[in-house]
Amino acid sequence: MNQLYRRFKEHKTAYRMLIAFTFAMAMRAGTTGAMPWESPLRMIATSLTGPVAFSISIIGIFATGATLMWGGEMNEFARRAALLGLVVAVIVFATNILSSAFGVTGAVI
Repeated sequence: MNQLYRRFKEHKTAYRMLIAFTFAMAMRAGTTGAMPWESPLRMIATSLTGPVAFSISIIGIFATGATLMWGGEMNEFARRAALLGLVVAVIVFATNILSSAFGVTGAVI
């Protein structure tokens, strides 16, 4: 036992480095892998901000505006559905405008 203690005292720095590297590798191992749902969510985000979504949002803004202006008698449900479509179209439109004009690609708080 005394011999083991002397060996530890002689190589104290080496043992400390070994323990530090072991813990560092263990902590880093938990952050390297991507979660399985990140790839599909990234594809959905790309689909919602692409040129097709931009064109559909412009068409949706004009169609909703025309429906609200010249739609005649609409019940409350149809009016709210049209406004919901308008809000979604404006959000997609604004996302594309902000990303192309200012380089903003995510939420800004």
